Amino acid sequence: MRIADIRATSVTVPLQAPLRHANGCHWGRFIRTIIEVETDNGLIGLGEMGGGGESAEAVFRAMKTYLVGHDPARLEEMRFLIANPTASLYNNRTQILAALEFACLDILGQAWGVPVCEILGGRLRDRVPFATYCFFRYPNPRTGAGEVRTIDQMIETTRAQKREFGFTTHKLKGGVFHPDYELEVYRAMAAAFPGNALRFDPNAVWSTEQAIRFGQAIEGLRNDYLEDPVLGLNGMRRTREMVRVPLATNTVVVNFEQLAANVLDTAVDVILVDTTFWGGIRACVKAAGVCETFQLGVAVHSSGELGVQLATMLHLGAVLPNLSFAADAHYHHLTGDIIQGGLMRYEGGAIRVPDGPGLGVKLDRDKMGEYSELYRRLGNYPYDQDPGRPGWTPIVPNDRWADPADDRAVKIPF
Repeated sequence: MRIADIRATSVTVPLQAPLRHANGCHWGRFIRTIIEVETDNGLIGLGEMGGGGESAEAVFRAMKTYLVGHDPARLEEMRFLIANPTASLYNNRTQILAALEFACLDILGQAWGVPVCEILGGRLRDRVPFATYCFFRYPNPRTGAGEVRTIDQMIETTRAQKREFGFTTHKLKGGVFHPDYELEVYRAMAAAFPGNALRFDPNAVWSTEQAIRFGQAIEGLRNDYLEDPVLGLNGMRRTREMVRVPLATNTVVVNFEQLAANVLDTAVDVILVDTTFWGGIRACVKAAGVCETFQLGVAVHSSGELGVQLATMLHLGAVLPNLSFAADAHYHHLTGDIIQGGLMRYEGGAIRVPDGPGLGVKLDRDKMGEYSELYRRLGNYPYDQDPGRPGWTPIVPNDRWADPADDRAVKIPF
């Protein structure tokens, strides 16, 4: 069995509402590139990567010169073929490697008649729990509904998501408003959902002093962790010395060199492994093994997935013995998906690990066509810009906060 073809398709899938974050905004939709790797015996494996457009699609077309004729089972050789660590100093292909690894594992699972998690050592759990991913949001550009700006709106939206999906862990994405205001929101969430776990993520835009003040102020709450309050291992280390809340990251420990540095001089307690950022599911399993050895916590990170990448997160979560936290996912903010059967279902705050061979998901060609056409019509959006704050540029550490009293309408093309 050999790789015969590689295809890439850019899609954009609408969200319930635009999601605000410390560096800008998701403008009411996600943009993803869906990968299809076809073998000479007719199997098709699926991959997914963030972003899209001609440049993303061209990268995967270029991968044909590397991979056509390659055995999809030889994943270690593929890792060095695509992302040799010294060559990557000039051309970092980590996320490209991840998407192609997803597809090759999908092919192997189909060829062998087993789910990917069985290839990775066998499932330890059939369902992976998830946290509510709570964002400050602009209103839906079509309906005007879904805004989250005030404390009451945040509580109401979180309560609705808990009621619909069964979440018992709530993650608040901060870094949008002044830390003092976001502290009020976070405390209100703790009061509104007693007994539920909490976590907070300002996307590393605070100063160390702001992080210490915020961290000390939440020490009495039921925190899973405080995620990326500052940028850099040394800032995280300084914060950790002063705050009695575990610190987590998907920013400053995203490869094995950084993981080694963190083991030798701990700055972060919980490593958020991301199947895209780490270069594939297998790399995340390896990283989790290191964390198990050194008693670091592990959780599964979300980078804005559709159903293909969600499947990789589920198979990863199924095999990790030290998965001690609910996973993150943007998934419940989507209004549709590109996989057959539509959006995967949450049951009691968890999603079942697919049972079918490979990743266990197939493309819905009609939906792919619909969302591909939507991408061609709308194009890209600037992830690092805020449509409600033209001319605004975030700095690190930030002091240019949005105003929670600003309720002006925001025009977003859709």
